[in-house]
Amino acid sequence: MKKGLIGIIVVVVAVLGIYNFWKGNYNQMVTLDEGVKSQWAQVQNQYQRRLDLIPNLVATVQGYAAHEASVFTQVAQARAEAGGVVNIDSSVLEDPEAFKKYQAIQDNLSSSLQRLLAVQENYPELKANENFMALQDELEGTENRIATERKRFNESAQEYNIFIRQFPRSIIANISGFRPKAYFEASAQAQSAPVVSF
Repeated sequence: MKKGLIGIIVVVVAVLGIYNFWKGNYNQMVTLDEGVKSQWAQVQNQYQRRLDLIPNLVATVQGYAAHEASVFTQVAQARAEAGGVVNIDSSVLEDPEAFKKYQAIQDNLSSSLQRLLAVQENYPELKANENFMALQDELEGTENRIATERKRFNESAQEYNIFIRQFPRSIIANISGFRPKAYFEASAQAQSAPVVSF
């Protein structure tokens, strides 16, 4: 009788231990997953802010540089392409190909904005325009915010990915459907050093 009771107690303690281990790790995975999603929302928030600034910037530059039509067309096309995909489902974080496509669209918009801002070099009166300067400062601030939020997102994704890949948590993650999240990477243009000539 005592051996049976001891056996039952050992089984109950083992089951409770496994349950607590599973519950604690599962809840931590949920917490980290939500942290990644929250950081993703912040990145999208800054992309939206940039997207909202573009029409004002383009309108200001157009007033001074009307014959730079190709630059305006490129910016408009890049904005239109990005406009439909600023706020996308966080499931893209688990699909590396979709994530790369999203990142490529945002990089294209960044390149177009750089070309637009380069137009100011040909128009000294544009450089002195208060509206242009304020918009340029806003855009620069937004680009810095984007970089900061992308960095925070990558840190959050890294913490989550490490947690779900460690053994024995990886078993819980696989059974529960937790998948690694993709990271933001430098754009293709950033991989090569710029050519500077004097």
